Amino acid sequence: MPGNLTAAAGCRLGCNVSFEGSRALAVGVYSAVCALGLPANCLTAALALREARRGSVLAVYLCGLALCELLYAGTLPLWVLYVQNQHCWTLGPWACRVTAFVFFCNLYVSSVLLCCISCDRFVAVVYALESRGRRRRRTAALLSAAAFLLVGLVHAPVFLMEDKGTCFERMPVDSEVARYYYSRFALGFAVPLCVIAFTNQRIVRTVGLSEGLSAARKARVRHTAIAVVAIFLTCFAPYHLVLLLKAAAFSYYGSDEASLCRLEARVSTVSVAFLCLATVNSVADPIIYVLATDHSRREVSRIRREWTMWSAKTDAAKLTRLKDSEERPPPVSLTSSCLFPRPAQPRRAQPGTWAPLGALERPREEPC
Repeated sequence: MPGNLTAAAGCRLGCNVSFEGSRALAVGVYSAVCALGLPANCLTAALALREARRGSVLAVYLCGLALCELLYAGTLPLWVLYVQNQHCWTLGPWACRVTAFVFFCNLYVSSVLLCCISCDRFVAVVYALESRGRRRRRTAALLSAAAFLLVGLVHAPVFLMEDKGTCFERMPVDSEVARYYYSRFALGFAVPLCVIAFTNQRIVRTVGLSEGLSAARKARVRHTAIAVVAIFLTCFAPYHLVLLLKAAAFSYYGSDEASLCRLEARVSTVSVAFLCLATVNSVADPIIYVLATDHSRREVSRIRREWTMWSAKTDAAKLTRLKDSEERPPPVSLTSSCLFPRPAQPRRAQPGTWAPLGALERPREEPC
């Protein structure tokens, strides 16, 4: 959970652990993930929705995954404020509960949807003939909705937890939290890891033995399988291993709070770094869309070309306006305009010559 970061005055933590040195890391990662994750997942959700309307079953899961990551990325500014405020929650208990609920749901809905993606590709590749015509978008949409509903119900007790000034920071670990960490490691990480590893290993082996697929197609399927496993391990394994370590420490030390607090102090910086890896999952998941869908590269290339053309047209228009403004003559001053003739001095006639009267009285215009 986005806790275990620092103890501040006014926030009731059982251990006096300082995480001041890792605050910059947390703020930097949260800010970067928010800045990158919001546009990346908006684009992924839009493209995946378009692919789903064209009949892609896999795009349904990818669309749900992007929406899940988009929702979590929107809460990251609140975590930034929390870290900057010495890890005291000042936005009210319900804001903390909703923000933490979104974090938990994002973490485990992502795990479930990655399992769904792996299983769908496993069926489509390993049982290509048997599954033809049986993979339907409606089934994928129902499974995605069931994932959101199930994970949401499991974490609904978050709204009943006591407000202690912090936002879900419990130090040291007690029996309730230890059981919670064990269940999160087993059901939220170990089981999904087995499913993802098994299905993707079979996908890679089946594709390698296939003679009907081109080399480019094999490479794309293989890269997708590797990306799914790598993203899951990189983002989720370190974070859940720390949870397992803390739960095991409680089982070993029991009620020895001094030993548990020493452990919290030793793994504090590591906990922050691994939590940041779990947060990076919001940016890493769009990579799966680029690798997994058939039209993703063409769509991304098209959007890039359109953006480049629009940018070039905008720059050309700005340059044209700049040249026009430089070449246009400055506005004529009314005081020096040739519209106002300057009175001419009467020319004096030379002695002994005759000048017409009109020549003496007609004003002379100032040449422009």
